[in-house]
Amino acid sequence: MNVQATTQTPADHGLTQAPSIRGERLLKRLKDLGQVGALDNGGVCRLALSDADRAGRDLVVQWMKSLGMTVAVDRIGNIIATRAGRQNLAPVMTGSHIDTVRSGGLYDGNLGVLAGLEVVKTLNDAGIQTERPIQVAVFTNEEGARFAPDMLGSLVFQGDLPLEEALAAVAIDGAVLGDELQRIGYAGDTACGATRPHAFVELHIEQGPVLEHKGIDIGAVTGVQGICWIEFQLEGVSNHAGTTPMSMRKDTMAVMADIAHHVRGMTQRLGGNQVGTIGHCQLYPNLINVIPSKLTFTVDIRNTEKAVLDAAEQEVLAYAQSSAEREGVTLRWKSLARFDPVAFNPAMIDRVERNAKARGCSVIRMPSGAGHDAGIIAAMCPTSMIFVPSVKGLSHNPGELTHPHDLTAGANILLDTVLQLARA
Repeated sequence: MNVQATTQTPADHGLTQAPSIRGERLLKRLKDLGQVGALDNGGVCRLALSDADRAGRDLVVQWMKSLGMTVAVDRIGNIIATRAGRQNLAPVMTGSHIDTVRSGGLYDGNLGVLAGLEVVKTLNDAGIQTERPIQVAVFTNEEGARFAPDMLGSLVFQGDLPLEEALAAVAIDGAVLGDELQRIGYAGDTACGATRPHAFVELHIEQGPVLEHKGIDIGAVTGVQGICWIEFQLEGVSNHAGTTPMSMRKDTMAVMADIAHHVRGMTQRLGGNQVGTIGHCQLYPNLINVIPSKLTFTVDIRNTEKAVLDAAEQEVLAYAQSSAEREGVTLRWKSLARFDPVAFNPAMIDRVERNAKARGCSVIRMPSGAGHDAGIIAAMCPTSMIFVPSVKGLSHNPGELTHPHDLTAGANILLDTVLQLARA
């Protein structure tokens, strides 16, 4: 596969030749952004609205302006950069996020933003003007690693989360989101979602092992799994680990272990795309010889089918309550995030698949197991995603890696897709 080669684009869009992006330039920008919040182990920590996030935003905005783009920041801190079109039409939007988890990698989110800038740079260099404007977006707090919920910026942009509610979100470190936006200088004055996109396309690493395992170059993403995050709080009685009989304990850890075991069994029983994870746990007093009296933990369950996800959620809640009652432990719970499954626009999926084949890439249709801003924006306009392989399926990990030729291939397919849509 020669991902740099100039190839024919679909004839129904009236284009004779498509330019190609410069992979080495994209890779350099990824590495340069990866130095902001860099960890000693090669990873990145750029939590949303932290000092590192501010520095990353400043760098990306500098790049946007160097491309002649007009940059606006909305009231939730989303950055929207616009390359003007011949006509004042609804824009074609691409982009993603640059915030990371505490131990993230170089590519998650960042690829979608920087590939969008590479699309603009390539069109500028080729002297190509489009009918529609092209926008590159950086959405606030996609990861949800510091503020809940995840995809917060795109939720406000799309209209599913009230601005004032989002501004009042409290971080895991106690900071208030609105205050942090002001502190880092990204409390913008543009109305959220002021312009409805004509279409949205997001390039992203797969964050899973399927493409690499199957030896496939590109994933034409069909939609995003539904997500349910639940936080459980358990309260029992602290007591001596050696002198308290097992039958007389009120052990919060025993309850959590029971629930975790049930969640694992449920995923195996439901099969298909059902997944479940216990990802966060805090216990008190957290001593080797003391029965823990207080414990907070999270359950993350996902499925591509709404009915199955709804049933799994109710099953977990019911089992958790019965487990706590058996141990004599008090249980409280709250929903941290809840997103229904999203199906992408069929014509947009077809377009990605067609463009991948035109670039000489093998391609399969596949759902996304992770949440993405594209899954939120899909309610506003025709939307699709392009996946490129993740080595060993690793993501949210310092070892996150996508090979340069795959990064370039994905960016070229993004270029073709955005160009076709913006020329329409």
